Amino acid sequence: MVDNRPDIRPSIRTPRARVSGLGAAHHGTREWWMHRVTAVSNVPLVLAFVVIVALMAGRPYPEAVALVSHPLVAILLILGVLSVTNHMRMGLQIVIEDYVHDKGLRIAAVIANNFYCVVVAVACLYAIVRVSLRAFA
Repeated sequence: MVDNRPDIRPSIRTPRARVSGLGAAHHGTREWWMHRVTAVSNVPLVLAFVVIVALMAGRPYPEAVALVSHPLVAILLILGVLSVTNHMRMGLQIVIEDYVHDKGLRIAAVIANNFYCVVVAVACLYAIVRVSLRAFA
């Protein structure tokens, strides 16, 4: 039986503060906001990526390396990789949490998702850093 009596213990917390974080997922809106923030940040970063790739099209390898070794270009590429892979991780985690009902399988899928996204990010960052530093070697 559920106890529906009001909580009569004295508290200085507001009613909203007492129920904060007690939604269906047992956490607040932080993940929702972070997913939206990464989505918005992906727009200019992906556009910058498309422009950089378009500038490299048809150029010989040394010119492409010179373009990627420019600090602004390297920073834009690194920020793009971090934002896109984080957005990908959060989006896949939402799908896993919504559609995988077995608790053990859900935990394994979230761990695999995190591992996969970190591997993709590290591989991309390694490639960017290696190519951008090659011009100085």
